[in-house]
Amino acid sequence: MATHSILEQTKKDNVKFVLLQFTDIYGIVKSLTIPVEALADSLEHGSWFDGSSIEGFMRIAESDMYLKPDQATYAIIPWLKSEDGNTCRFICDVFKPDGTAFEGDPRFILKKAIKEAELMGYTYNTGPELEFFLFRKADGHEPLAHDRGGYFDLITDDAYEIRRDMTLALQSFGIEVEASHHEVAIGQHEIDFKYNNALTTADNATTLRYTIKAIAQKHGLHATFMPKPIAGQNGSGMHVHQSLFHDGKNAFYDNNNPYKLSETALQFIAGQLDHIRGMIAVLSPTVNSYKRLVPGYEAPVYISWACTNRSALIRVPRFFKGRSQAARIELRCPDPSANVYLAFAAMLTAGLDGIKRKLTPPNPIEENLYHFDGAKLNERKIATLPSTLGEAIAELNKDELIKKALGTHTYERFVEAKSAEWDEFRLQVTQWEWDRYMDSY
Repeated sequence: MATHSILEQTKKDNVKFVLLQFTDIYGIVKSLTIPVEALADSLEHGSWFDGSSIEGFMRIAESDMYLKPDQATYAIIPWLKSEDGNTCRFICDVFKPDGTAFEGDPRFILKKAIKEAELMGYTYNTGPELEFFLFRKADGHEPLAHDRGGYFDLITDDAYEIRRDMTLALQSFGIEVEASHHEVAIGQHEIDFKYNNALTTADNATTLRYTIKAIAQKHGLHATFMPKPIAGQNGSGMHVHQSLFHDGKNAFYDNNNPYKLSETALQFIAGQLDHIRGMIAVLSPTVNSYKRLVPGYEAPVYISWACTNRSALIRVPRFFKGRSQAARIELRCPDPSANVYLAFAAMLTAGLDGIKRKLTPPNPIEENLYHFDGAKLNERKIATLPSTLGEAIAELNKDELIKKALGTHTYERFVEAKSAEWDEFRLQVTQWEWDRYMDSY
């Protein structure tokens, strides 16, 4: 949309304020608010901000940066509508004072990976499934689970109306919601939206997290994408469906293959499996992530692939006959605490590496991997994901491809921030340790 058209649209929409949004290295949405009168200048020249205040961005001595709104992301924020005037948002790209793209902008990092795919003739499509929990906070107490519903429950699911409001809000952003339902754990939910090219999908996933939190707050609740908020219950994942398209056709489809997957798809799978240990710190980036990645809670920990087997790290979902465009693979280890832009960039880079090197994946395993003991895992040469954030950081440090995908700036800042997080956690003395050891030693 041309600048003139955008400005005319803001008048029609009675916009008074504009939120310029971007994400930090963690994927947390940040925003700068400007009056609508300043929008024309922002669209042409950008809006300046202090990059040294944003996690993973610039140092104090080199803090000046500016935002350029992506006009395709214009939307009215539904919960900020007012008779006095509305508020719109744009997702922005981040630039340095010399006019070059900021290499540490997560959106730019994904764009770089997408460009590499385009040079190879591919469009990268993704469809993430972000799970989340809703909690009610009682005065002076820990958060309590909001409902007692189970997987796909309706009768006992008190959050139906809340998910409905969330869906309506997402639709107002132009996000095509395909389904919403209660998940397995108490207080756990999922809202799925239609797949798209990776950049649009990352924008939509970031908007979804922001929207779900805002609508939950309107209902007096707290929404969290923390991977494992309740011990002993299923955690929240972000399963990501992926495919490559070439000249408008699904490059992952081959009718002659038993799995209906092309050689390109198999090489892509092989690349992701080859780099999964190196990129897991990006896909599952918190201390808490590794309390979800344990056997027994539908969270994959074994590096393998299969068709129907949900204990596999990469699953090949079934699709209806005649729907070749739906051929895809599903990576099941990411969680919704990840910066979606960085996660997609790492995943795409790893998959493309498999294509470039013509890698062959191991044989698929359709058995329940959670029933394998250590001896059988060793016999079948099935490796596992790192079990802690500390191990994941060590693996990232060894993977030159994923480091290159992140870029030197973001890789160094990311490892610095996550190492500090891991060290801080290691130094804590928990209630569990008191209960376990205080009277025994």
